[in-house]
Amino acid sequence: MNDLRQSWPAPATPRPIAIVGAGAIVRTAHLPAYRRLQFPVAGLFDIRPEAAEQTARQFGGLRVFDTLDEACAVGGAVFDVAVPGREVARVLAHLPPGAAVLIQKPMGETLAEAQAILDLCRERRLVAAMNFQLRFSPNVLALIDLLAAGRLGDLTDIEVRVVDRQPWEQWPFMKHAPRVEVLYHSIHYLDAIRFIAGEPRGVMCRAIAHPQLADFSDSRSTIVLDYGDRIRCSLVLNHTHQHEARHRESMLKVEGTNGAALLTMGVNLSYPSGPPDRLEVSFDGTWQPVALRGSWFTEAFEGPMSNLQRFLAGEDSVLISPVSDAIKTMAVVEACYASSAAGSTPIPAA
Repeated sequence: MNDLRQSWPAPATPRPIAIVGAGAIVRTAHLPAYRRLQFPVAGLFDIRPEAAEQTARQFGGLRVFDTLDEACAVGGAVFDVAVPGREVARVLAHLPPGAAVLIQKPMGETLAEAQAILDLCRERRLVAAMNFQLRFSPNVLALIDLLAAGRLGDLTDIEVRVVDRQPWEQWPFMKHAPRVEVLYHSIHYLDAIRFIAGEPRGVMCRAIAHPQLADFSDSRSTIVLDYGDRIRCSLVLNHTHQHEARHRESMLKVEGTNGAALLTMGVNLSYPSGPPDRLEVSFDGTWQPVALRGSWFTEAFEGPMSNLQRFLAGEDSVLISPVSDAIKTMAVVEACYASSAAGSTPIPAA
């Protein structure tokens, strides 16, 4: 199993990165990954100057831009936009025509906003990718290698189960937002499943709030992706489990006709510094661990920026998550919320 791919190669000559947004995800994931790869960071901007200053100090006195226009004026930069979905289009409109940009998910907050973002990227000729970094997690890259080599056989079953206590309170912009759990969290699993299995025919979903987290519209969901009679695919997500860690779960299980793989995403078990990710595989009924070089947080964050920069340099022939593909994940998210709003099938009178 030592031959499985677990990382994305870095660009030979990294370009400077100008970061727009200096919140928790930038501090805990983006900047640690860029520091590890020794990518140059030109500076950062946030509409909250205190957040920008705090992040800059934490990472050795990075430059803080006074305005968004100042950040967008950095010559030759790749832009890393890490703002709430509702703010993405406004930031992109400030970027110079033809700029390269990596956009933290989601791609807006609705499918209509995603389409407007895609149109804006095309109009301004932006080289734009979405930061769906779970695609680049060491255990997911290894899984893709297993599937590509046919070692699991034909896919028959995909299951995601997350039972944790996400600290939603860390993200005040999510309070009273009409969409939270599927849009800002489970979108990662929906995107990864598309990456693994292709496009589903439809969805069934129920997304609900929790009485003790009334400020957040949906913090739990159950989702079924319809792949016909080929693959059973289900996601069960409960981010309000407040009990001790023994029964927390964070796994993605993939089964095929020749074998199975079980991926554990440790970050969910104690956000943001949970235990290391795991990968176990079985071909003969016995589970065997696969040694991993890292986890979703933070090694996976190396991949999207590396792929974008290598694509710009001609070192990669394709973007792994361009906005033209990311809008399809947003369409699945939209279908989830439409399904949840439509309600269940009534039970006939007996």
